Amino acid sequence: MSRSTVSEIPTRAKNKEKPDFAGDYILERVVLTNHVGFKVDVKHIMLELNIYESIYKNAITGSIVIADEGNQIARMSIQGLEKIAFHLKTPGVAYGREDVVDASEETGEPYHIYKVTDRKQLTPGAVVYTLHFASREFMRNIRTKVSQAYDGKYDRAVIDIMKDENYLDSRKKLHYEPTGNANKFVVPNLNPFAAINMIAKRSVADKSGGVGYYFYETTTGYHFRSWQSMITNQGNFARPPKQQFYYQQLKMDSDPASTNQDKIEREYESVEAYEFINNFHDVAANTVLGTYGHRVISHNLFDKSYDIADYNFHNEYRRTPHLDTVEGSSLNKFPVMDTPVDYDNNDNVSDYPESRVSLQTTTPFLHDKDVGNYGLDAQVDGEKTGQGISQTNQVVQGTALRMTVKGQSYLQSGDLIRFNLKDVNSADTDNDDDPRFSGNYIITKIRHQVTKDQYKMILECAKDSVATSYGDLRPNPHLNVNKTSRKRIELEEIDGDIGY
Repeated sequence: MSRSTVSEIPTRAKNKEKPDFAGDYILERVVLTNHVGFKVDVKHIMLELNIYESIYKNAITGSIVIADEGNQIARMSIQGLEKIAFHLKTPGVAYGREDVVDASEETGEPYHIYKVTDRKQLTPGAVVYTLHFASREFMRNIRTKVSQAYDGKYDRAVIDIMKDENYLDSRKKLHYEPTGNANKFVVPNLNPFAAINMIAKRSVADKSGGVGYYFYETTTGYHFRSWQSMITNQGNFARPPKQQFYYQQLKMDSDPASTNQDKIEREYESVEAYEFINNFHDVAANTVLGTYGHRVISHNLFDKSYDIADYNFHNEYRRTPHLDTVEGSSLNKFPVMDTPVDYDNNDNVSDYPESRVSLQTTTPFLHDKDVGNYGLDAQVDGEKTGQGISQTNQVVQGTALRMTVKGQSYLQSGDLIRFNLKDVNSADTDNDDDPRFSGNYIITKIRHQVTKDQYKMILECAKDSVATSYGDLRPNPHLNVNKTSRKRIELEEIDGDIGY
């Protein structure tokens, strides 16, 4: 065998037009290439392949567990400079570039091995170890720095950093949402990912008005977009779910025409297991973090003035799209209601702006432009900061769901799905969906898990609303139910004078 030849193990021909079972996959080869170009197919000794993607991460990472009886790790001089190439797909899907995990040398871009861990000797002739890999941009990021001034729309600066051969030099597709703000700013010697994350925090969506962007990589390329763009199209129209998932007993149609393929399709929609990582909106934590009420004081360094902006969650909620509430005229499905929270007034959780107080500086004319930190009027800096912090908290501190489903290579982080969870109320004979936890979710993290037997996905999903408005469940949502039996504070002095 020549040094450039890939050794292959014969495998059974697989039907690429339809899956044989839910969790079926096509993975013809997993080619490992070392630093001198020697290649070997390690699929036959692979125990598990994992690929991780997340809207909170700037690059894809992964691992492959290998049971090695031929001491390939020594023969190939594996040291963290290798590449790994494969092409993973679910049988029966459209097979566009958006539907597969393409890390092949022919049509995609291989991942880079960067470390070897967990080496264990199982028998005298076999060892197990884990190879960790990441995308090329991950490695470029830690090797380069951005020190440059940019002037114009924020999305154009991100595009420049992505394609510049001195920075990320990426060849992958960049899915980006145009920003509605522009500014002149300097990136002060930061890694490319840090530079883009800095820009993302200041970006305001052109159509939806969402404050703050996510910059992340999926198996189909890079994404630079707002939370609102994951929910809507063009900022106004609800996106259809990429997939429907059900946690219930699957019932097949008694129609004799029902086929095995129908069962497979239903199994792809079935949730094997689920758990809520955060199944209750933590009112105390969100109050402290400024999700509901937030006072932002902006100090203008140019004219030595200051401005105070108070963010109110319930007022702002109606102005932006949410997962179960897109149209402005539809019923607002707050994760927490706007009812009074104390007995001495009718204020709700959003009416206490001093729950969190932040101080920030703004510098108009820093680059001869009368704009603030967001490239807009400096007077709106506090307002935009409050909106951005609250939106982030609604996602991170809101309802979070983890579930295990059959592998579907066309699903990505950032996709909208619908989770249909039946109400556990036994008195409800119709068994409608759960009024709080059903509904639309955004996939925030995916673990693609491929073993010799099947392809599974562990999804983490988040939502910033509830399926059924709490207003539907209360006859008078503004009724103050808080009562006290005391009219004033009671005082008692400790160790006071003893009277005789």
